Amino acid sequence: MAINIDHPTFGPGGNSDAFKAAGKKSTAEAPEWLKSIGLDAYEFEAGRGVNAGEAALRKIGEEAKKHGILMSLHAPYFISLSSVEEEKRTKSIDYISRSLAAAELLGADTIVIHTGSAASISREEAMRLAADTLERNLEVNGNTDIRMGLETMGKINQLGTLEEVITLCKTFPKYHPIVDFGHLNARNIGSLFTDCDSYRKVFDTIGSELGDEYVRNLHCHFSKIEYTSKGEKKHLTFADTVYGPEFEPLAEAIIREGVAPRIICESDGTMSDDALAMKRMWMAAGGKV
Repeated sequence: MAINIDHPTFGPGGNSDAFKAAGKKSTAEAPEWLKSIGLDAYEFEAGRGVNAGEAALRKIGEEAKKHGILMSLHAPYFISLSSVEEEKRTKSIDYISRSLAAAELLGADTIVIHTGSAASISREEAMRLAADTLERNLEVNGNTDIRMGLETMGKINQLGTLEEVITLCKTFPKYHPIVDFGHLNARNIGSLFTDCDSYRKVFDTIGSELGDEYVRNLHCHFSKIEYTSKGEKKHLTFADTVYGPEFEPLAEAIIREGVAPRIICESDGTMSDDALAMKRMWMAAGGKV
């Protein structure tokens, strides 16, 4: 699916506390509400499985189209491309198939896929297994027009450094990188994003390794994340002043790079508030819709 948006877009991953406080109960109400507060994207959370029915998914998609909300879907967390168990990797392909079917009903242009673990095996073996699963998935789902994204991960023992994701996407160009800046910051123990240039490096690396078409409308996640020596511990809100990362340098990087990413906020309960804060920071830095 060709994605060609000329400015960054912002939205929440799932329904926030503010959405519920506004008296909203159904996700079908989310697109109109998001538009009313100034947001333009939404990620449907299917991390625990695609449990919504066909009619419900189609209704959400119709509302999103009506109100101009760009849709994506987070595929189940239990996908493991690098599992040493053949059955789990085969099931992972089925979960991707189900996610794509749900995304079609939602009118979503992107699904987000976790890459798997490298806890009990070497990273080289994990990459080999993940590549095998991704190749097999293309035999089943290779004709989809929906962007299949591989997410950078936050725990050190997980597969999913930026370099690993780029390598998999380079091997199989059908897949696209999903950059979670909070995850990358957490797995680097908070040392990765210190200024505008450290963010720009992410865009430049993807562009040079995969091409401008992969970086122009990059699908991103952003939240502040608490970490330990093992990486990601838990998602926080923008009220946190300890862990980061901070968004202002990323807003500047987006403008200086001339890119138009979609940024999905995964803060703990304040996803819509913090997504709106990011949009305002980007506009304050000189961004224009």
